[in-house]
Amino acid sequence: MSLRTASLRRRVTVTALVVLAVVLVAVGLVVDAVFRAQAERDVNSVLTTRVQLAQQLAKQNAAPQTLVRRVETRGVTGSLTLPGGAFFGTAPLPADARIRQVRATLSGPPRINGAKLVLTADESLIAAAERSLRWVLLATGVAALAVAAAALLLAVRFALAPLDAMTALARSIVSGERGGRLAPERTGTDLGRAAAAFDSALDALEGAEGTARASEERTRRFVADAAHELRTPLAGVQAAAEALLQQPPDTPHEQRERLQLLVVRESQRAGKLVADLLDLARLDAGAELDRAPVPLRELAAAQAEQVGLTAPEVTVEVRGPDTTVLGDRARLTQILANLSGNAVRAMDGRGTLTLEVTGDGVTVTDTGPGVPAADRERIFDRLVRLDAARTRSGSGLGLPIARGFARAHGGDLWCEAAPGGGARFRLAGLPSVP
Repeated sequence: MSLRTASLRRRVTVTALVVLAVVLVAVGLVVDAVFRAQAERDVNSVLTTRVQLAQQLAKQNAAPQTLVRRVETRGVTGSLTLPGGAFFGTAPLPADARIRQVRATLSGPPRINGAKLVLTADESLIAAAERSLRWVLLATGVAALAVAAAALLLAVRFALAPLDAMTALARSIVSGERGGRLAPERTGTDLGRAAAAFDSALDALEGAEGTARASEERTRRFVADAAHELRTPLAGVQAAAEALLQQPPDTPHEQRERLQLLVVRESQRAGKLVADLLDLARLDAGAELDRAPVPLRELAAAQAEQVGLTAPEVTVEVRGPDTTVLGDRARLTQILANLSGNAVRAMDGRGTLTLEVTGDGVTVTDTGPGVPAADRERIFDRLVRLDAARTRSGSGLGLPIARGFARAHGGDLWCEAAPGGGARFRLAGLPSVP
């Protein structure tokens, strides 16, 4: 689609002048027709009046010369032919001239009874008046168009001033300026609605721009933090591997095993961090869930058994009804694993962990130091760890991933204080099985 970009001022001015010219032409034609019709009616009226006067004079036995002289007037000539053949008056005009004639037979005394009267009206005067009128209409119309053109240029410039303001503001936005608005006084008019829509578009544009910049800044910070987090385990792997390669042949077997175990642990730590980053990328792109009925108590029991194996000094309790929800079993397991691992680290591997199944989720409670109220929302940000308990969130990705998958299921995850101390994480709002 191609938008015509001719000057709006020129288009409005030319259109208005064309309309005015058409109106003036129409008015001129009407005036000319009315003038012509009225002139003809006036000529007919004059001739009729002259004939009536001649009839009266004939009955009064007026002399033929007097009768002809009396009936003649400006533009009208007369001739009278008596029954005996005598002729009085002016000879008729040439046949090619613009004339109008009226013939009448007079009655009266014997000498004039039956006389033939011919009245002739010369219409050349009317034609001259018509020509003069047309020239006056033409000159007046041209002058009116010229004056209207000058007035329209000024009026259109004044009327389109708001569009100039919009153009200037748009150019300032393109040049990098922000914050300018049209702020229309009235939004009920056409220009008011356009200006209000323009301001709304600028609000949305600047809002989106600010969001994009904030998102870009968060992404840069996230990438930098992720690179920093990966550098630590990779450096550990590199150092342990180099130490293994530099060990002499007579190095004790226990020392070699310790270095090998360090390589495995650091590589697992790096692998876990990469997996967490991939999970976050999936969440940002819109995680796809394999939904199916999932028994939450069975899931909680399996997680309690795993914690019992990895942290034997932690007492794990599973409570609540046998609730079944519709969700992705692997992702729900990952949520419980992240919450449980977070709780075990907070308790330094000793304490009580309670997994309580509710009607639409699971509550995970620990007996650790708890989370300060000011940090209960911040810990769900990426790569955030509490200063007072640096190991609570591990790499700082477990809790954001857990909340992300909770919300992908249609539920939510939040932290609150547990009665008697510790932290409580509530997973709730999971869809039930129909």
